[in-house]
Parts: sequence; C-alpha cells; structure tokens
Amino acid sequence: MNKNNTSKVRKSPLKVIIEGTKERLTSQAGLVPVVKFLDKIGFSKVVGDTLSHIRGANAQYEIEDVVNLTTVGIVGGARSLLGVVTVWSDQVLRRLGGWLRIADDSTLGRIFKGLTERHIVELETGNHRLRGHIWKRALREGKSKVRALGKVWIDGDSTVKTVYGKQEGAEKGYNPHKKGALSYHPLVAFCALTKEILQGWFRCGSAYTSNGIVEFMKQLLAHLPNNMRIVFRGDSGFFIGELLDFLEARGHGYLIKVKLKGLVELLEGKKWTAVSGHPDWEQCEFEYACKDWKKARRFVAVRIEIEDGASAKKKRAQKEESNEKSYDYFCYVVSESFSPLQAHKKYGERATCETWIEEARNQMALSHIKTDSFIANAALFQCAILAYNTVKWMALLSGDATILRWEIQTVRAFLIRVAGKLIVSSRQQRLKVPEDCLFPRQWEVWVEVGLT
Repeated sequence: MNKNNTSKVRKSPLKVIIEGTKERLTSQAGLVPVVKFLDKIGFSKVVGDTLSHIRGANAQYEIEDVVNLTTVGIVGGARSLLGVVTVWSDQVLRRLGGWLRIADDSTLGRIFKGLTERHIVELETGNHRLRGHIWKRALREGKSKVRALGKVWIDGDSTVKTVYGKQEGAEKGYNPHKKGALSYHPLVAFCALTKEILQGWFRCGSAYTSNGIVEFMKQLLAHLPNNMRIVFRGDSGFFIGELLDFLEARGHGYLIKVKLKGLVELLEGKKWTAVSGHPDWEQCEFEYACKDWKKARRFVAVRIEIEDGASAKKKRAQKEESNEKSYDYFCYVVSESFSPLQAHKKYGERATCETWIEEARNQMALSHIKTDSFIANAALFQCAILAYNTVKWMALLSGDATILRWEIQTVRAFLIRVAGKLIVSSRQQRLKVPEDCLFPRQWEVWVEVGLT
C-alpha cells in the first residue's frame, strides 16, 4: 500500500467548472453526411411524389417532412418519437439540414395516424424506387454489380416483436421470446448480396410465417429488374406448395427447408450414400409430391450420426432395441442443381439473414417504435426500413470493405457520434471535427458519400 497516497499513473485532477457556450457544437457530426446523402438522392421528393397523402392548406409539415425527420432520427439512434425529436434538437444538425423548426413527438404521431393502408403500400414503393436509384448508381460507379446480375439470392424471414399495452393488431401468436404475450409478426426479405431490406410487411401477431407470402413476392418481383432471376431461401415456415408454384411459374428458384409430418420415417426408407470427402455424412435425393401438390419436386437430404450427448442419448434410447444408429436429418426442397451437401451448406448461409434481422430490430428499432394505431406503427416500421437501408446504401456506395462489414451500432459509434463545431462565414459553412478519429479512412469515405 502506498502510504503517501500518491499514484505513479495519475495526478490529482484540477477543479472543473461547467459552463454553457454559444458555440455551435454537435455530438453527431456523422449525421450531417446522412442528411446530405438523402437530399442528394432526392429522398423527400421520391416520398412526396409516391405518397398520395395530402395535408391541409395550413399544415406546416408535409408527409415527406415527417418521414425524413423520422428516418434520420432512427439512424441517429432514436427508439421512440420523442427520441426522434431529441436527435433533431441538435442546432447544428437542424441548421445544416435546412430545418427552420422541428415537429414535436405528438405532431409526428398525429400525422402518422392520419395515413391509410394505401399510404403504407406507397411507402413500400418509395423504398423500391430509392433502391433502384442506388443500384443504378452503384453499377455506374463500379461499386456493385447487383443491378446487372442474372441471379440474386433473397432471404425471407419473419420476426416477432412483443408489445405491452393496448396497441391495434397486437395479438397472441408464435412468440418464442415470451409465450402467450401479445406481439406483432412482421415479414421481411433481404438481398443476400447487399444486406438491405428489399421489402417488409408489418403484420399482426397471429399471422403465420407464410401468411400472404405469394402476394408479398408478387409485389417484390414487380419492383426488381425484369431480367433478374431470384432464388428464394427460407426456413420451414415457407414450405408451402402455393409459393413453389408461383416461383416456378415466374421462372424463379427456391431452397426451402422441408416441414413434413413423418419426415424422419420418410427419410429412413431412402437409399443413403456416403459423401465423398466427408466421412461422417451421408446423402440422398428423391422426387416427392405432398398431398396438396400438383406435381413431384426434387428433395435433397443429408444426415450425420448423432454423437454422445444428452439429446443423443435420448434418441439412442428410443432405438436401443433395434440396435439402429441415430441421425440428425436435414432435408430441403430445391430447384437448383445442387448436390445434397451443397444445398445444406447454401442453406447454412441463411444464418447471416437471421443476424441481419436481429440487427435491424435491436439496432435500428425495426417494429420497436409504436403508437396505439396499427397503421401508424406500420408507417414507423417502413421508416425504420428506410433508416436501415440508408446506412446500407451509403456503405454500398462507399465501396469500403470495413464499412460494408460493420453493423449499424458500429457505424453509429465510429461514424455518426462524432464531435463537431460549426463555423459560419459569409460564403460557407464549415464543420470541424477531431483529426485523431479511430478510423480516419472510413470517416473520409463516409463524408465523401454524403457530401461530394
């Protein structure tokens, strides 16, 4: 113990006096490139031209203003309408964004509650139009070839958001996080190459995973390039003949996990062969038609013997009398010319989609911002999609591998929450930021995408 109460690594701190200042300071200088980026791609114009919602003659805020404010607020980390207003309380952000005044949270909520189902579809269309513009620009600048690709993988998934209180559309349904609780059950589709949300539907909690999936895909395909063939990848919740019929009729493909009663018994009766180069795996493939299908389709399956463990012992105990081996089975219906093991590995890539949906839900407030109105919540859900995609679009156009790899929270920590000081002269506005940021290259690229 140091008897002199002195430290070799720290000295006694000086007295601190905290005072206010009239300097134009901001803690989120990285939001300025976001605001300017949205202006450059014509965000408000696209939203205003797409939505048929008309405000009164005396209204101060148009619908495109509200969507713009909310989208930027969510990018900045807002998880409520009050949080959106808090993000925009930054005087530097308001000035550089050109805003004379900002609506309060009750005004934002009231305007969103004035929308209809038609307006929600139009918001979805606005997302598609903006994405089309970004894909063309990325192709033109050599940042991404997704617009020109002949085949693109699309991951379909659903997510459950538990709600507390009395919100319209909150119903009991599948909820692995809190069984029996009220929830919403949105449906989303990701582009596996760009990580963006191509389309999302806000649904009540009682909706099954595949409810409305054919209409969902019709709408999605209507906004994708005509020469683009998609391959839909989904879990067993999407194993329905109606979806497969639709995709085949349109010339598209699929890779979907099989969900059948008595599947194990069906697979046990098939002829299995060893997988070359993978001694622990066996595979099989066969044609099969479910009872409501018009034709048989190609099924592929792999299996691996269960190793020792609690679950393994339970399954082994069921077959001790017959001395049979116990296996874990993985079966898929597939349109592509994959071997069974190739299909299994390709389906395994879908795990990243589940990561993206958790990222959007937990880091970008997807289906988190709620009111007591289902339509308003659906509109806020679309704003969260636009916010998520805005970050992904800026990353795509940056061409920077590091930014493309970062999650939303990482982008927010290193590129958005940056201290800045606004200096105004007669001819220009300059925003000064620290020179010793952690990722100077990524910061330069982020600013370039937004301001250049």
